[in-house]
Amino acid sequence: MPKRWTVMVPGGGGYVGSALIPALLDAGHAVSVLDLFLYGEDHEVFGDHARHPALRVVKGDVRDPGKVAEAMTGCDAVIHLACISNDPSFELDPSLGKSINFDSFRPLVVTARDSGVRRFVYASSSSVYGIKEGVSVTEDLSLEPLTDYSKFKAMCEDVLAEERAPGFTTVVVRPATVCGYATRQRLDVVVNILTNHAVNNGKIKIFGGPQKRPNIHIKDMVRAYLHILQMDDALVDGGVYNVGYENHSLDQLGEIVCKIVHGRTEVEHVPTYDLRSYHVSSERIKRDLGFEPQHSIEEAVRDLVDAFDAGLLPDSLHASKYFNIKRMQEVELT
Repeated sequence: MPKRWTVMVPGGGGYVGSALIPALLDAGHAVSVLDLFLYGEDHEVFGDHARHPALRVVKGDVRDPGKVAEAMTGCDAVIHLACISNDPSFELDPSLGKSINFDSFRPLVVTARDSGVRRFVYASSSSVYGIKEGVSVTEDLSLEPLTDYSKFKAMCEDVLAEERAPGFTTVVVRPATVCGYATRQRLDVVVNILTNHAVNNGKIKIFGGPQKRPNIHIKDMVRAYLHILQMDDALVDGGVYNVGYENHSLDQLGEIVCKIVHGRTEVEHVPTYDLRSYHVSSERIKRDLGFEPQHSIEEAVRDLVDAFDAGLLPDSLHASKYFNIKRMQEVELT
């Protein structure tokens, strides 16, 4: 019989959350979401699932202990997605980023454990490895984060390991960059950026070209979380897993986009000092848990093109709701 959880999802109103919450509900789990909903209200983010009887929505901040306790009530699992996402968004206000991404983390973990949560899944990042040139990046390699965003992700992993206890199963996921269509769309990550500009500008810019960037379709990211929830404690307790698909170069990603987008797309190569290249291995989660991605990067691009064609992403080059930095500047989050 499939396991049925009551899952608390901090940050469930974000890009991944907008796809994950409906999937959790459809799989028979109950869900409690804690989010500020800066990028759309719950009915915009979750669609018809916003009225699902097994969904509880708490509009609030992960830094607010009262809201955390309210959202945690009755839950036995946590999938922690809440953060100021990616380096540019974090660097917009480093003190804000630290307060959300790190300072709030241990109190939330302790509240979860003390509230009877039995499984805690943390969304870290593949950026915690830093630069590992010429090697396949496995979970056994050292963490050498280059930015405050990735440093605090790594520090949260340490906190979770410290708070791990019998009966409190902890799992760390290090995702590649997520791509594809979702109801709370992001258009400030590489595959989505290229597709947006190819469709709506007829031109894409590639900064550098040979650098490899691991990506994963949002449907597979959601599948990974659902898969981990079904695993026995003994299989995943204390586990750390990369979750990615293929390690395409920026040039290859550009070629994929140009092949799929209808019409001629002009490609401009721009010199860059950012020559970081990543080749992330996701063999461990395949070998140990039997999880494999099923959705290609080509499929992610097609899904986005279909969404543009259907008018689901209006004003996609300018509307702040698609761009984390723009929206954060607009609402003046403190």
